[in-house]
Amino acid sequence: MSATVDLGTVFKGSPSGKIVEAKGGTRELRPNDVVIDIVYSGLCGTDMHYRKADMVLGHEGVGVVSQVGPAVRSIKVGDRAGWGYNHKSCGTCDHCFEGWDTLCSERTMYGVNDLDIGSFGDRAVIDADYVHKIPEGMDLRYAGPFQCGGSTVYGAIVHAGVKANDRVGVLGLGGLGHLAVQYLAKMGCDVVVFSGTNSKREQALQLGAHEFVASKENPKFEGVKPVNSLIVTTSFLPDWDLYFSVIKRNGTIVPLSVSFDEMKLPYASLLMNQLCVKASLVAPRLVHRQMLKFSARNNIVPMVEELEMNEEGLNTAFDRLDKGDVRYRFVLRNPRYKGPAVK
Repeated sequence: MSATVDLGTVFKGSPSGKIVEAKGGTRELRPNDVVIDIVYSGLCGTDMHYRKADMVLGHEGVGVVSQVGPAVRSIKVGDRAGWGYNHKSCGTCDHCFEGWDTLCSERTMYGVNDLDIGSFGDRAVIDADYVHKIPEGMDLRYAGPFQCGGSTVYGAIVHAGVKANDRVGVLGLGGLGHLAVQYLAKMGCDVVVFSGTNSKREQALQLGAHEFVASKENPKFEGVKPVNSLIVTTSFLPDWDLYFSVIKRNGTIVPLSVSFDEMKLPYASLLMNQLCVKASLVAPRLVHRQMLKFSARNNIVPMVEELEMNEEGLNTAFDRLDKGDVRYRFVLRNPRYKGPAVK
């Protein structure tokens, strides 16, 4: 008989938008399942879209493996591990064989499937094939934001075909942008950050940017050399006419903004300059794991503010993120975790 896993305390959305504590259900431990006792979780902008949904929230969970199913060989009890946006794919379709499990038509993912599983809680049961070991030397406190935020921007950089010595623009220096700057700088790129004002100039340069452009002070981007690629990390869609002017011919734009507005582009400029617009989801598994190793090897660290994983802490984090009052990621610590000491 298979074991039953008690998910413990969980935190869910509600019709009012308030995050509420609830009793989690139970899950059967299937042969390829891994149970992770959650120690930390990052808060992602995508979570904001589900705060009124009747589901367990959070998808940047990290912790310690406490149980594994009998078929699991890739990870063991006591390992530090995490998971992100995608929970499962079929493994047999063309997309899966090509390494694009994130595009599988049978994919299961946060906000759509497994609504009883989230990282704002005590425990998660995840298929072992979608569990990622946390590299040695990476502080678990910082590992949560990599599970979606880091995966998203690193995957976008890979998807855009960025090479060393490329000049790459990062639009926005927030939860995603501050990670993108670090990755690009460590890859040997010439990094230029575009932001509204000069308030984040010093921070951008400290993170590895070589140039900073404040669009409100230089609205025509005078004197700015064009970029090979532009990674858009803002929470809103930009003025495309303006930003098309600083992209090299044959250049690439990767929009990461989660927006339900129509995307209207200056088509003539797109055509005549042979620009490419590439949408990018979170990274597929291989790229996700490469991202974790790259981050650990190059000492890339998200800048975080830590709060306690309870109703007060979560509602504070959600409300402040909604107002843009965070530099640059919230991390929630689970005070109910009683497992082995971790770092």
